[in-house]
Formats: sequence, C-alpha cells, structure tokens
Amino acid sequence: MGVLAEAWTWLVTGSNWSGDGGAWVRLTEHLYVSGVALLIACLLALPLAFLLGHLGKGGALAVNISNVGRAVPVFAVLALFMVSPLRSAGYVPTIVALVLFAVPPLLTNAYVGMREVDRSVVEAARGMGMSGMQLFARVELPLAHPLVMTGVRSAAVQVVATASIAAMVGQGGLGRIITAGFNTYDTAQVVAGALLVALLALVVEGVLVLLGRVFSPLRKAA
Repeated sequence: MGVLAEAWTWLVTGSNWSGDGGAWVRLTEHLYVSGVALLIACLLALPLAFLLGHLGKGGALAVNISNVGRAVPVFAVLALFMVSPLRSAGYVPTIVALVLFAVPPLLTNAYVGMREVDRSVVEAARGMGMSGMQLFARVELPLAHPLVMTGVRSAAVQVVATASIAAMVGQGGLGRIITAGFNTYDTAQVVAGALLVALLALVVEGVLVLLGRVFSPLRKAA
C-alpha cells in the first residue's frame, strides 16, 4: 500500500480524531493560534498602512522595515522567545512570532493598494468637497480593496501553514500530528498531518476569497 493510501486510512480512522490529542482538538488549536495571530497582525498593520497610504508619507520606510521580518526565520524568532521569560506564557511566543511573519504582506499590500489609487480620481473627489475621511472611505479604500484582500489572503495562508511550528516547542496544533508521526516513524501520520495543514490553508484562502467578493465596496456600490 502506498504512503498516500496509508495516509488516507489514517485520516478516515475515527480513533485518530477523538480524544484529547485527536485531530479535532489539534485543528481547533491550530485555528485558534492562526486566527489570533492574523487578527493582531491586521490590527497592527492595516491602520498604519491606510494612514501612510492616505498621507503619502513614510510608507516606503515602513514597508522596508517590515520586510526585514521576511528575512528572519519564524522558528529562529520562536527559539529566541523560548529562552526568554515568555517561554512559560503558553501560546504567546508562537502568536508573537506569527504576527511578525504576517505583518509584512499586510502592510505592503495595503500601502501599495492605497498609493496605486488613480490620483486624478482622488483630486476629483477633493474638488467635490470631500473631507479626508470621506475620501478614504468612499474612494481610496474601495479602490484599494482588491490588493488589500490579496495581502490578507497571503498573510492568512502563510500563518496557517507556519503555525505548525508550535509543535516544535511543545504547543498544540496540527503540527503535533506531524511531530508525533516523526517520533514513532509513522510516515503515513506525517503525510496525513501535512495534508490537513495544506487543506486547511486552501479552505482559509477560499473563504477569504468569498468574503472579499461578498463584502467588496465596489460590489456594493454597483
């Protein structure tokens, strides 16, 4: 029997999904860590990107600084946290590491989306007497929305895929299925865990694509 067939057998075996260490519990842990990290990253990056994009000042510097995070491995950041007082703070080190990883695509895409709005449209809106907030809400944000959502999707997929590293420091998530498979030399379980992470990332991206279309300001205006 091939590895994929054995992995499928593992996935459809009910006992692997039940109990405190079952796949359902690990999936819930994975979603919790990923969701909290993505939410915090959005709250940090998007308002700053919108402000800098609207003002047209300081954005390039902020983007360049945030992109430094792309060059630092998430596991290295997590390892540093684990030798600090935060090592006994539960999921906090993992969430902080994932936030640092998610901020660059969010900040970059939102800022670029704001700055790529047609300046003639912006000036026309100003000529109509729109205030700064009206200009942002009615012109800049709707036109920047597609690129902003691209950044959110990119960050979400990266966070979901990378959250598996929580298992490397004894935390929960789908990565625990993979590490348990490595520890017992169970290749089928390793592949099954990897498939669950990949499938979850695809589902998250699909949900965000759907939400982006449903709540698109341009769609509502039309």
